[in-house]
Amino acid sequence: MDSIELFSADCPEAAPYFRLTEAQLRNRLEPEKGIFIAETPKVINTALDAGLEPVSFLCTKNKADSAARQVIGRCPGVPVYTAEADILESIAGFRLTRGVLCAMKRPHPKSFAEVCGSSLVAVLENITDSVNVGAIFRSAAALGVGGVVLFPSCSDPLNRRTVRVSMGTVFQVPWAYLPENDISPLKAAGFTLMAMALCDDSLSLRESSLLSYPKKAVVFGTEGDGLTHDTIKGCDLRVRIPMKNGVDSLNVAAAAAVTFYALTQ
Repeated sequence: MDSIELFSADCPEAAPYFRLTEAQLRNRLEPEKGIFIAETPKVINTALDAGLEPVSFLCTKNKADSAARQVIGRCPGVPVYTAEADILESIAGFRLTRGVLCAMKRPHPKSFAEVCGSSLVAVLENITDSVNVGAIFRSAAALGVGGVVLFPSCSDPLNRRTVRVSMGTVFQVPWAYLPENDISPLKAAGFTLMAMALCDDSLSLRESSLLSYPKKAVVFGTEGDGLTHDTIKGCDLRVRIPMKNGVDSLNVAAAAAVTFYALTQ
């Protein structure tokens, strides 16, 4: 494995990994030039399998394990930067223990129409916690959800932490942003909109009739307040997860996993 050693935290080659903010990595002014960071050989392999293009690798000098060497070996000609552990720690603020990082070009965003060909999609309104977004993608991939549609205010699916928590499933499940904070395009695309909300008229997720709708869009709200009133009002159905012991709600990622399982049986 040929590599280029970094001797200082000031090296410009290290900037994408540790000095640039998520907003700078995303490059909203020129999104075609944006990048994101993938961590661990498994996640990087998944991204490569999805056709994403690597820009460079970073790993601890002489400590790349066999899995890291294998994934780097898939990308001949891509720069590989290394550094002693203490230098990497001074750059990152933490010790790099997962073998390898990879800076990759952001994929061309999918259109809303490309994601809406599925019979079941998840819709995320104002979910800003990157861990929850990543966990929802992982459940969506595992349970056969065909796509994820996000409100513009949601956390970026290619946020570094989201990519890590999703275990790379953000590269497997198609996703797109709504053009505005408005779910009407989903209704126009033929979806029955199901708001996950604690309302007096909400149906139990155990209700078998929920499975009869040919195209279902399940809408999940932000971690604290849930769905907004306007979104609930704009949905066709209100649905709740039946619970015991006085518990009235679940973490949104847990609720999504339960809901996906129920609606894909």
